[in-house]
Amino acid sequence: MNRREAIESAVRILAPRIPRHEFEAVTDHALGSRGLHGASPEAAAWLSLVAYIRHTFTDYDSLLDEGYDVDSARFFVFEDINSILEGWGSPRRVENEADEAGQNS
Repeated sequence: MNRREAIESAVRILAPRIPRHEFEAVTDHALGSRGLHGASPEAAAWLSLVAYIRHTFTDYDSLLDEGYDVDSARFFVFEDINSILEGWGSPRRVENEADEAGQNS
């Protein structure tokens, strides 16, 4: 299995109901991102999926443009990301990093 096939398989597992157009965009991003070249196909698929949703379906970029820092912007959109993941049948969710920090301290 080549890298494209492995990433496509991982995306199908992570988001079995993802629309075809989004499937192609997530896969292409995972393959084209220099930062994901060394990642496992599963990690590349997950990171690409979450980034695609964050930038395409949430107010994340607008929040950054308004002056919010990355962590704050992510806090405000994590529920929107999880809603899309749920709709696409994903068994995984993004975590609220502020909640995780509170639990780990």
